[in-house]
Amino acid sequence: MIVNSLSLCYHNKLILAPMVRVGTLPMRLLALDYGADIVYCEELIDLKMIQCKRVVNEVLSTVDFVAPDDRVVFRTCEREQNRVVFQMGTSDAERALAVARLVENDVAGIDVNMGCPKEYSTKGGMGAALLSDPDKIEKILSTLVKGTHRPVTCKIRILPSLEDTLSLVKRIERTGIAAIAVHGRKREERPQHPVSCEVIKAIADTVSIPVIANGGSHDHIQRYSDIEDFRQATAASSVMVARAAMWNPSIFLKEGLRPLEEVMQKYIRYAVQYDNHYTNTKYCLCQMLREQLESPQGRLLHAAQSSREICEAFGLGAFYEETTQELDAQRAKLSARTSEETREPAEDTSGVIKMAVKFDRRAYSAQITPKMCLLEWCRREKLPQPMYETVQRPVDRLFSSIVTVAEQKYQSTLWDKSKKLAEQAAAIVCLRSQGLPEGRLGEENPSLHKRKREAPDQDCGGSRAQELAQPGELCKKPFVALGSDEESPLEGW
Repeated sequence: MIVNSLSLCYHNKLILAPMVRVGTLPMRLLALDYGADIVYCEELIDLKMIQCKRVVNEVLSTVDFVAPDDRVVFRTCEREQNRVVFQMGTSDAERALAVARLVENDVAGIDVNMGCPKEYSTKGGMGAALLSDPDKIEKILSTLVKGTHRPVTCKIRILPSLEDTLSLVKRIERTGIAAIAVHGRKREERPQHPVSCEVIKAIADTVSIPVIANGGSHDHIQRYSDIEDFRQATAASSVMVARAAMWNPSIFLKEGLRPLEEVMQKYIRYAVQYDNHYTNTKYCLCQMLREQLESPQGRLLHAAQSSREICEAFGLGAFYEETTQELDAQRAKLSARTSEETREPAEDTSGVIKMAVKFDRRAYSAQITPKMCLLEWCRREKLPQPMYETVQRPVDRLFSSIVTVAEQKYQSTLWDKSKKLAEQAAAIVCLRSQGLPEGRLGEENPSLHKRKREAPDQDCGGSRAQELAQPGELCKKPFVALGSDEESPLEGW
């Protein structure tokens, strides 16, 4: 039997279960603070992950895996590097291996979701849909075990019959995985159905690899001591906690549950420090509040439409201001350093003025972008509006844009991960070569401040502008894909 040599120990561990929309970085760090030994991220789909670029975020001291639309799909940090397990949703061995190799240097283990019964997972042949295809399970796990440097695990549900369940786990064990997590319910069962401790126990008695028991939150786990009781009832090596940890992550604390207000404030601090999107922060806090959502604080949370408002609802307004100011200062410092390194323009033989610049949105005001500054300058000078021509390179799907202003072309020599970012970079080249303000934090541009209400309509890259633009209005931006036979990036996942 093949066993990956770089194994994360799965014996006698308290584990935060993978939970969609819950298992993001703030929750994982909070669980570690309260005593969890291992934390799983939420299930992330292979088709989405293979489009991501690995980006070192110097401002947050994180490693981000960023989608083509600039959304951070997975964020991790050094604190959890040796204890975070990356769970993927997949139905294809080669895609699974590509994702594992993308993240393996930043995580402690790789897990395949084979237990989620929800449609968003099963509709692509992932999650619990895999349970009916043992051959595919074996191929995916064997490929991962042989092809990655991290221990591989999977999470399953039990099958309708004990015989079939035991046959499946034996076959899974032979692939060489390091451990198997078992949710003690069938695919069609939900939390209100009793968890089958006896089936998990039978699995633990059958295989030699660690078995991680899961599914005890509803009936068994209300406090720390219940976790050990559930482990003994299932004869498992370790216990994975989902809902009980979502309701109060201090369930892992040997000394007992901490007051919910304290736990929520600690969660919010992590969310702000690591720039968690406010909608995700709000969702997780709502899961903690549960029946208290109709309380005054619950109503404030429900009404909150930003991280700032969430912080104010929990008495952390001053913390939010201080932290965001520190982060903004760090962004500005890093951006200024980059700007100094790439400030001088150069003109090539084609007559295009080029500079090596990138647009870092964090270094700019939320209301003002380089494209807006350039458009406003052209209007003041009574010049034709800027014209952008953007191309995509097939080999890595990166973008480059040339902007034409007053018959002069400007371009960044650095390719970008999205069309919008490439156009902003081209605008920066034009503005800097003309010695014009570009909308960076701390810059003054009085004429733009007067037109703030028009800003969303001026930036043709914005969704509102796309909705409001009429044919022939605003800026026309032709887009050319290099190599028309190339497939477009996968979407919808």
